[in-house]
Amino acid sequence: MELLKDKFGRVHDYIRISVTDRCPLRCVYCMPKEGLPFFPSDRVLSQDEIVQVVKNFARHGVHSVRLTGGEPLTRTDIVDIIRRIKAIDGIDDVAMTTNGLYLPRKAQALKEAGLDRLNISLDTFHKDRYKTITRGGNIKQVLEGIRVASELDFTAIKLNVVVIKGQNDDEVKDFLDYTLDHKVNVRFIEFMPIGNDRKTWQSEYLSLSRVFEVCKTAGYDYAPIESLQGNGPSENYQIKGALGSFGLIHPISCRFCESCNRLRITADGYIKACLYWDEEINIRDVIYDEQAFDALIQKALNNKPENHEMALAQTDRIIDNKPTWRHMSQIGG
Repeated sequence: MELLKDKFGRVHDYIRISVTDRCPLRCVYCMPKEGLPFFPSDRVLSQDEIVQVVKNFARHGVHSVRLTGGEPLTRTDIVDIIRRIKAIDGIDDVAMTTNGLYLPRKAQALKEAGLDRLNISLDTFHKDRYKTITRGGNIKQVLEGIRVASELDFTAIKLNVVVIKGQNDDEVKDFLDYTLDHKVNVRFIEFMPIGNDRKTWQSEYLSLSRVFEVCKTAGYDYAPIESLQGNGPSENYQIKGALGSFGLIHPISCRFCESCNRLRITADGYIKACLYWDEEINIRDVIYDEQAFDALIQKALNNKPENHEMALAQTDRIIDNKPTWRHMSQIGG
């Protein structure tokens, strides 16, 4: 088995596949206010194509798959996709990132199909604020989805919290408190300059050093813990006596690219070796051609930069490459 390595020696054993660009929400960090024109159905990878892509990667040591969107639960065949991926030789971990709206009625089927882990987006506990951030979402559905999922013995449930200055940064303590009596990992994520106006992003970006400041003010005794199951770049901690834990994903204030082991496949069949840069290669036409597929994947790896350089957006400088044209919902995060 030939492992997937880039020119910096990083081994890639984890893929994120966007199964759709569709989503019922319009989150401020994910889509423009007016929304986006969604891809026509024939432009989106079919169930068979998705499964074959995973088989191709599994031949090269990829063992972990995350399904993203858009909102992956908008696909009517998502349970079948999970079941078929989990049956592929070499795949031992299947995860999903979801907004949680459909979990109350779909969580059981996802678990039975073999889904191991769930990441659920939740940026606030306030009903009206949630509606503002998501541009119309119903937080009651999400909270019910978290409750239902928590009773199904998933390997891990993580809550993704994008911290935005002036919108939800005053709730950091609320999320830390949530870990005290909920067995979840709350992951604070820095707001990234992807698909957003530069000046707006600069005014709303906040370093995650704020989390430690809140811990200190609250008098929390916390300590780092070993990485949780999964392949994300989160640095994880636990407050003494808490059932859950919290993590920090800070692509702006701290470099985390040195150990990057992930590749992304967009819903329309492009491979992105780096989340931020515009570099992408269409692989859809070669999904069933083993030799051609491998060649394009290696080309993407060879072109992968050492660092995404997002932090340079703070200084109005972008060097080396051009940032992606896609919004986050069109990449899969």
